[in-house]
Amino acid sequence: MSGGAPRVRPPGRKVGLLGGSFNPAHEGHRHISLLALKRLDLHEVWWLVSPQNPLKPRAGMATFDARLASAKAAVGDRRLRVSDIERRLGSCYSVDTVARLKRCFPRHRLVWIVGADNLPTLAEWRRWPALFRALPVAVIDRWPYSRYASVVKPAKRFARQRMAERRATGLARSEPPAWMVIHGPLHPASATALRAASGAAGR
Repeated sequence: MSGGAPRVRPPGRKVGLLGGSFNPAHEGHRHISLLALKRLDLHEVWWLVSPQNPLKPRAGMATFDARLASAKAAVGDRRLRVSDIERRLGSCYSVDTVARLKRCFPRHRLVWIVGADNLPTLAEWRRWPALFRALPVAVIDRWPYSRYASVVKPAKRFARQRMAERRATGLARSEPPAWMVIHGPLHPASATALRAASGAAGR
């Protein structure tokens, strides 16, 4: 999906959506994507590169083209596809992007993938309850953030809709709201650390 959504794809595919700044994309993004593919029994994971995350400062943010290029260089698997669809849609809010994708791909089963490190700020996302009601959500474990999985506002709001992890292969076909936490081998990579290392190397 380099450059956008695929023009022709078989209907009914189970697709994970991983949104983010990818500033830069790294092995950690690839790790959680491959974990989601396996545990959720997905056909593909689409990396949705954000033009500008409203919750992140512009200072220190690489250009969109640079971040898109880093994502394309990092995927390394034909089931992982990089998209600039948010720029083409003029969207920087996940809930709006999901609404458009559901209209474009009505027969696909879409799952929102989010790292557990986003849990503390998830309630600050625009219309986050609508996002949970729009499609199933898979929270990928990242220590120590997964300990918030039961106490953050979204978890409390949708406590009854949390699914047992043993049902992971059925999440994509579950009617939202439906969500779960996916555990697996942890990966230490982070964009923050990579930017810090890059800055240090440049001095």
